[in-house]
Amino acid sequence: MREFVFALEYETDTNPVADVLAEYPAASIRSLSCHVTADSLWRVDHAEGPPEALEALEEAYKTADFFADCLVKDDCGAECEVQVLDRSSDTLVVYTYWDRTEVCTSVPHVALEYLGEGLLFETYREGRRYRWRIVLGSDAPIHEFFDALGEEVGECAGMEMLRLTELDPERNGVAADRDESLPSEQRDALQAAVEYGYYETPRRIDLSELADRLDVPRSTLSYRLRRAEASLATAFVANEESLEALPAEL
Repeated sequence: MREFVFALEYETDTNPVADVLAEYPAASIRSLSCHVTADSLWRVDHAEGPPEALEALEEAYKTADFFADCLVKDDCGAECEVQVLDRSSDTLVVYTYWDRTEVCTSVPHVALEYLGEGLLFETYREGRRYRWRIVLGSDAPIHEFFDALGEEVGECAGMEMLRLTELDPERNGVAADRDESLPSEQRDALQAAVEYGYYETPRRIDLSELADRLDVPRSTLSYRLRRAEASLATAFVANEESLEALPAEL
């Protein structure tokens, strides 16, 4: 098995969800599940952020001309179902389903066509950047898929290939590489925090000074560091649990 990680970068006014995330840097969306057939797509997304961002995201999901992941810029004529499964002051869980028309396409549909069935999808959105991680068979034609996806994306988004690696079961597969697949914004923030001594005792730099050096709002930097720390902690605990579960003779 291999994992393929790439990112889309949406232009302004090409994707309403990306526009909202760009307006609210402290907000983000990760997929809880994503499933595709030749004729449909359905997924559950978990959004985090301030209340005003979640209100705007909920409205964007319900926009008549938006269908989750559809790459067609204009109204594709699909029928879409949107349902809020959970809502609190700082989280939003949204279910979306749509039936594909003759003009509809999406990242999962292109993947299904070129890479076959049995794919696992994981996504993360922050700002205009939309990161995809696909777990697939070792012999799948990655470059053919990526070229075809580029033709479907067209001018609405930029594309960047981030990583293609073999999954090593001796390194606990998915969990072992999670720290390497942090979103670039979180990884850069974490790296800068270490380099400038934010995690030293006593600290050589405070959060406001670090934000000034990186030229980002203090709240945005704080959010990115907290998300990165949470991801690393989760991966560490998952790895520890897997080691404890191994037979003693190993």
